[in-house]
Amino acid sequence: MGKPYRPKDHYFQKAKAEGFRARSAFKLEELAKRFQLLRPGSRVLDLGAAPGGFLQVIAQAVGAAGLAVGVDVVPLRPFAEAWVKTAVLDVLAPDALAVLEQLAPGAFDAVLSDLAPKTSGIRSSDEARSLRLAERALEVSRTRGKVGSSFLVKLFMGGDFEAFRAELRRDYQQVKVVRPEATRSASVEVYLVGLGLKAPGGPG
Repeated sequence: MGKPYRPKDHYFQKAKAEGFRARSAFKLEELAKRFQLLRPGSRVLDLGAAPGGFLQVIAQAVGAAGLAVGVDVVPLRPFAEAWVKTAVLDVLAPDALAVLEQLAPGAFDAVLSDLAPKTSGIRSSDEARSLRLAERALEVSRTRGKVGSSFLVKLFMGGDFEAFRAELRRDYQQVKVVRPEATRSASVEVYLVGLGLKAPGGPG
């Protein structure tokens, strides 16, 4: 058994103290620093952006010369920065890619996904839903990422984890599996990082 969920643990309090909308901001800070995911002037897409913890980190990192785009099935509280765009979008919807293209035409330097299903408590079902969201995020990253771009995706550990990691390895030069320090101790989530999107039809 993992440790019980404590909604107001250290990272919750730290996020509140530092003005972040969610503890997830610390996960991205760690991962971005380790893998150079965010650079000034970059164009970055954040899938599953609510309540906006990732977007706060992205906006600060890319600056006014960059673009931070965040989408979620629920509205996000507005951002003061003019280079932040948000929209209500279900990434599983058939027209999601078309809507994204209208919202922010052009390719991205990084696609980040913190998408997570509403958990049912049935592990196999939750893992399958998590995988479906991760697969969709990968499809978006393949479609909208520049050659050489980065991809970050959250996934629940489960039976199809290795198959998904193998899929990433076909598309990216390097693939890393990371559990950020700010992850809750009881959580089964990990993040996969894809570095260097390969050109379509390039060597595997």
